Amino acid sequence: MFSSNSSSIHFTHIEATPMALASDKQANEENELILSLPKETGLSSTPYLYLFQGFWYPTDNVEGVNKFQKHFHAKDNDVFVASLPKSGTTWLKALTFGIVNHQRFSSFDNHPLLSSNPHELVPFPEFMYSHDLHDQILSLSNMSEPRLLSTHLPFPSLPESITKSNCKIIYICRNPFDTFVSAWEFFTKINSVSLPKFTVEEAFEKYCNGIMVYGPWWSHMLGYWNESITRPNKVLFLMYEDLIEDTVFHVKRIAEFLDSPITQGGESSTVIENIIKLCKFETMKDLEVNKSGYLQNIAKKHFFRKGEIGDWINYFSPSMIEKLSKIIEEKLGGSGLSFKVHS
Repeated sequence: MFSSNSSSIHFTHIEATPMALASDKQANEENELILSLPKETGLSSTPYLYLFQGFWYPTDNVEGVNKFQKHFHAKDNDVFVASLPKSGTTWLKALTFGIVNHQRFSSFDNHPLLSSNPHELVPFPEFMYSHDLHDQILSLSNMSEPRLLSTHLPFPSLPESITKSNCKIIYICRNPFDTFVSAWEFFTKINSVSLPKFTVEEAFEKYCNGIMVYGPWWSHMLGYWNESITRPNKVLFLMYEDLIEDTVFHVKRIAEFLDSPITQGGESSTVIENIIKLCKFETMKDLEVNKSGYLQNIAKKHFFRKGEIGDWINYFSPSMIEKLSKIIEEKLGGSGLSFKVHS
């Protein structure tokens, strides 16, 4: 800095504080980390995806994942909703929020899900940690318990405090055909003109090579699938298609997995039916809170498209069907994980 008068200019030396130096050092380390990683264009909300710990992450998420792994402290009563993007995340968040908080919010006429988007009620720590670390740690520590959180991270990338604690994880998986279509539609709508635009065929090639946010999708699915077999009390693995076809049965499974008092009460069926009604796709889509406003610079309305099974048939050519079917068999064959593909 300097001050000026008619006769001279005086320079004032300002020493950087330790906090500023530490912040600069951290920023430099984060930049160096990003620069050291392989990158590709793919289905994402950022220009590039970076290969970090074997999975593809958006630019601004690498930092958040790194901090999440280093600084997050799980509690044994935490509940996590985990998924690949566009696999039924929003719906599962709403259902799980209704179950976990059914005693706290017993009135279905004045419920938080009627005035808040499910992503606001069930936050992603890896996104939170992309911002001011101290404030986000404080925010998470002040959440009422049991804390209900969500993540798109693959199982091997979760913080050790999650994998080694007694907290529970509910994972939702959608058939790879519909997952691709939903992801392509979503990222095509939200991306600005400055970001790469892919035709459905170009995006499909990337997808077949595993290049999408948090991909490869087959590795993401298998991580949670294998863990659900090894530790069924730790990870509940749900199929989006099953949840649609028999919602009552699978919502009861979620409640039982979480040891919810709902399952013990005489009115359990009524409570579960009310939660399902509250979280119905059409109901949530028509709420004003989900039709206007933004989350992470994404219009809330884009989180609700069709929610259907089998829409992929309107996008896939015969050669695309054959190619993806082969990849599913090659990557998932022998694992016990299979999909009912509706067409």
